[in-house]
Amino acid sequence: MVDGESVPRWCQVVLDCTDARSLAEFYRSLLGLVYRPGDEPPEAGAVDERGRDWLVLRTPDGLRQLAFQQVDQLPAATWPQGPVPQQLHLDLTVASVEELRVQHERVLRLGGRLLRDRIDDPEEPLRVYADPAGHPFCLFVA
Repeated sequence: MVDGESVPRWCQVVLDCTDARSLAEFYRSLLGLVYRPGDEPPEAGAVDERGRDWLVLRTPDGLRQLAFQQVDQLPAATWPQGPVPQQLHLDLTVASVEELRVQHERVLRLGGRLLRDRIDDPEEPLRVYADPAGHPFCLFVA
């Protein structure tokens, strides 16, 4: 609780990339993470459908850590110098649609801006916001 209010809990960091499987494999090896069930690499020669879209890495005991979202193009980051900043967004979760509504008001009060509203999605109610600096983050029911 913060000042008597509930707060969202951290879920995972999502990295946009043009080769989700390759980047996921790098971090899996580097950090000793494991794939979410179903996200493992396919057998040799099989089509990697999941690797063309979205992959999640967890700790061995099941805590989400990183996700990889496939994009068609992504300029190489030149951060900390140059015109292209780092590329990522945050995923935050709440337990219910009611809590999503409560957190919506908090986000706006704190200076966030609503970018996309999918609160009525029956499988994954979510809202996408920009923080005061313009970085996107998702708040969803999980």
